[in-house]
Amino acid sequence: MKKPKSGDHVVYTSTPVTVTALSHDGRGIARLAGKTVFIEDALPGEEVTFRLRRRHKDYDEARIGTLLKAAPERVTPRCVHFGVCGGCSLQHLDPSAQIAAKQQALLDNLRRIGGLEPAELLSPLTGPVWGYRRRARLSAHKNGEQVFVGFKERHRPLVADIRHCDVLDPKVGGLIAAIGELLGSLSIADRVPQMEVAAGDEATVLSLRVLSEPDGSDRGKLAAFEERYGLRVYLQPARADSIAPLRGTAAELYYRLPESEVDIHFQPADFTQVNGEINRRLVALALQQLDVRSGDHVLDLFCGLGNFTLPLGRIAGRVVGVEGELELVQRARKNAERNGLDNVEFHQADLFAEDLAGTWVKQRYQRILLDPPRAGAKEIIAHFPRFAAEKIVYVSCHPATLARDAKTLVAEQGWRLARAGVLDMFPHTSHVESIAVFDRN
Repeated sequence: MKKPKSGDHVVYTSTPVTVTALSHDGRGIARLAGKTVFIEDALPGEEVTFRLRRRHKDYDEARIGTLLKAAPERVTPRCVHFGVCGGCSLQHLDPSAQIAAKQQALLDNLRRIGGLEPAELLSPLTGPVWGYRRRARLSAHKNGEQVFVGFKERHRPLVADIRHCDVLDPKVGGLIAAIGELLGSLSIADRVPQMEVAAGDEATVLSLRVLSEPDGSDRGKLAAFEERYGLRVYLQPARADSIAPLRGTAAELYYRLPESEVDIHFQPADFTQVNGEINRRLVALALQQLDVRSGDHVLDLFCGLGNFTLPLGRIAGRVVGVEGELELVQRARKNAERNGLDNVEFHQADLFAEDLAGTWVKQRYQRILLDPPRAGAKEIIAHFPRFAAEKIVYVSCHPATLARDAKTLVAEQGWRLARAGVLDMFPHTSHVESIAVFDRN
């Protein structure tokens, strides 16, 4: 057989290989003829053949061909769309094994990038594995007379033809087909490329990105859909700040953190954690690990709407929240007012800038909490020595940048990695959410 050139898309059935590990994106790792092969849908301990998808100089990419020996952790995917839809990549792995793999990914990154080992490993935070997703961006595409609604396909920039979604909040996940039929009935069926799902404790909003104004008949159909299914439909004709309800007053979107007796109100396009139950447990764990005393001055970085700031305000002497987006800062201040917290203040600042200004930068804090995006917190961490804190809790959505930042804290600033652990924010995906605790002991 002629060898395919590097980068060619091919189909090739290999001799059997044994999968030895799971990659950071959920693919099985094997070796053949001295070369690493990443195999989709293959699990550690399995013996498989594979179909080669793409060749590279240092590694190959493939999909599982024949499963010759299954791992005991393999399960039958619940969703009939698994393998085509790109929304999930690990439904074939038992949920307990998924979180174990994520824990291992965290530890591997800490060792490989940071040269670190936590003194204590926190027990994983787990919760519901179905119907957990309260936020999502879905795509839509008109194909003939039908409109497909869902996530993009795994390997193609096409919208997967799905009828339901088991990981979405059931108020939306069971309506995928109905939403597609609704969009297909509109005069602007080919002018609605995507939508945002935002579910609170009481209300759920479906924000449609509309490239053309819906006519009177369209609005009637959308209003009837609202009434029938108990959702609120919003329209987004331009940027995110153009989102507005189809009719009437805005829905009251909020989630409650009962342990702290705090309600967090938000707008449909605001960032909130996708998994409400895990977020509640995460906030409680973060506050426990931060060990805040009643007189402490606490700094909450990348604070958003006040997810951690407001609960901290219930127990700390004073809390300062800092966020890059001015709109979120304004809404966080409003949330503080709603919850009767006058010991909390919020500031807008670019936390990725090397130079920082403002009164908050010149203060000292006993405790620091940070929850940065995937890029991590390299720039703001450089300012930590001036804050003279005694404890840090770092919530991370990317173990590699956490490991990089942890190395800086330990090797350059004298902190100790006291504890670390993972939480199952995104079941059935390879996304790793984690928490790390640093102290001076």
